[in-house]
Amino acid sequence: METLRRRLFAEGLGTFWLVLGGCGSAVLAAAFPQLGIGFHGVALAFGLTVVTAGYALGHISGGHFNPAVSVGAWAAGRLPGRDVPFYVVAQVAGAIAGAIVVFLIASGQPHFRLGAGLASNGFGAHSPGGYSLGAGLVCELVMTFMFLMVILGATDKRAVQGFAPLAIGLALTLIHLISIPVTNTSVNPARSTGPAVLVGGWALAQLWVFWLAPLAGAAAAGVVYRLLFAETAHGTVPGARPTPPPIPPFAAKPRHSS
Repeated sequence: METLRRRLFAEGLGTFWLVLGGCGSAVLAAAFPQLGIGFHGVALAFGLTVVTAGYALGHISGGHFNPAVSVGAWAAGRLPGRDVPFYVVAQVAGAIAGAIVVFLIASGQPHFRLGAGLASNGFGAHSPGGYSLGAGLVCELVMTFMFLMVILGATDKRAVQGFAPLAIGLALTLIHLISIPVTNTSVNPARSTGPAVLVGGWALAQLWVFWLAPLAGAAAAGVVYRLLFAETAHGTVPGARPTPPPIPPFAAKPRHSS
């Protein structure tokens, strides 16, 4: 039984790792001369942070590391509403801490410019591909919706146990491969907030998109999953095979002792 304090520390640490690994790879390694990892490497880096943090910390807090995931888990009945604000605060704090570490490392390079964005998310002139506000909203909403559908399905106790972090990390990798050119990929308001707080200016001005769209997409996914795929009163959906008792799943409803 994990206390709320331990769960919040795990959420902050996991989000710190996500920003350090994902945004750090974008800022430090994506365009490194001749050996840069490019979009593919950045996409993989974000996925790997979720896989590793999920296996390391998911059994403590549920392994959300993302306010949208917490909102989606609440909408699906996996997380009590009273815990959501605490999770969000911990996640944003971890994201800001991760962005600060990326900045401290990157600023040691003489040609570093904070105004370049520190891997911030954006649309219009600040979209890697010049995509519009409308395109950014649609992209972030749909990608987050599908991300939550994968999370909720992979962590359902009827799913194969032990592989949820891998499925979720691969989903996040795929999402980045699709949407980096559009918005630099958020699907995570905390990940967007960390760099934006340091960059300021345009990054803060456009930050609302990367809260609104992911939260809306996540909430919609939670409701849809709960209505269409949740267990019946008899403990399963029609035609589903019985499964053994599951281990505590990554991103599922955490145990309480707060």
